[in-house]
Amino acid sequence: MRPVSYYRDPFRKGQHIIVMTETYKWVDGTCQSLEPANTNFRIHAKKVFDSCLSEEPWFGIEQEYTLVGTKTKFTTWPLGWPHDGYPGPQGPYYCSVGANNCFGRIIADAHYRACLYAGIKVSGTNAEVMPGQWEY
Repeated sequence: MRPVSYYRDPFRKGQHIIVMTETYKWVDGTCQSLEPANTNFRIHAKKVFDSCLSEEPWFGIEQEYTLVGTKTKFTTWPLGWPHDGYPGPQGPYYCSVGANNCFGRIIADAHYRACLYAGIKVSGTNAEVMPGQWEY
């Protein structure tokens, strides 16, 4: 792993930090020869972003996630899904409003505040198309 950015730790606070890294794999079994890990997509995006430093590109990168409930018959059942089946069709959950459509807003808001405390630039957040799914 190679560090690429440092942020204030919003959980432990004080002098603690969180380090974001890129991941690499050994080519010859030593640290002398490395190549990006198969899951290291950041390196490809950085090449594109660095190639247009003379420009002022506007882009948005979304990070989506699904909150998982703890009081269901399945340990990995998404928050807001019925305990014995599946939710209704997509539509009312996207940018949702109301207790029947919006699941996990308190957690998503806390996540947003933690990012802001840490100094991570976030332009917004919203509920996504599936109950319990969010993005920032």
